[in-house]
Amino acid sequence: MSAHDQEMEMPEVLRTRRTELGMSQADLAAQVGVDKRQIRRYEAGETQPTLAAAKAIAQALGISIDELAGHASHRVELGGDWWACWQTWNEGTEVINPHQIRITQRGDTLDVVATTRGTPLDAGGYLWRGEMRIFDNEAAMGWYVADEGAVRSKGTMYFTIHPHGIHMTGRWVGLSYDGPIVSGWGVIARTEDEAVALMDQLRQEGTVKT
Repeated sequence: MSAHDQEMEMPEVLRTRRTELGMSQADLAAQVGVDKRQIRRYEAGETQPTLAAAKAIAQALGISIDELAGHASHRVELGGDWWACWQTWNEGTEVINPHQIRITQRGDTLDVVATTRGTPLDAGGYLWRGEMRIFDNEAAMGWYVADEGAVRSKGTMYFTIHPHGIHMTGRWVGLSYDGPIVSGWGVIARTEDEAVALMDQLRQEGTVKT
């Protein structure tokens, strides 16, 4: 259970969240713009940060001011290694492209980076990166762009999030080999088999039962 899933005092939230992110007190101090001794005092409960310092700390830790103050939230946790599966086209031929991605979560923001292509570059696969924002633990919306210079693909993503955060299903819209506005199904799941199975369900039924 993470720091923002339960009621804690501010010093404990700060210390626990910093540890979760693998940050030292010096790392956090550098991001916030204060001396490392100040972070130590905050974590020991010896002093309270000013509002400006609290805002900077919350931003560095990827949480809200309320969460830093110890008010529990129930944000879905989506960080880690996943499998993505896209329905794409190359010269009119459907391509189903499962590949691995890594999601880094900062509060409600998801930084997404593809770590494998799945499909070779000459067959339409490419490495990509993107960013999404979580809304009400129900939807993630954002953008993607190819991370390889020879590929022009870029566009938007919309995913609905499973109530327990175990997978996401949705669509992408963007520029591809087959035109400037192309769309297809998209899936993000914990395993390749699950991603492919969910994609098959979307292709057959146009929806995924949760």
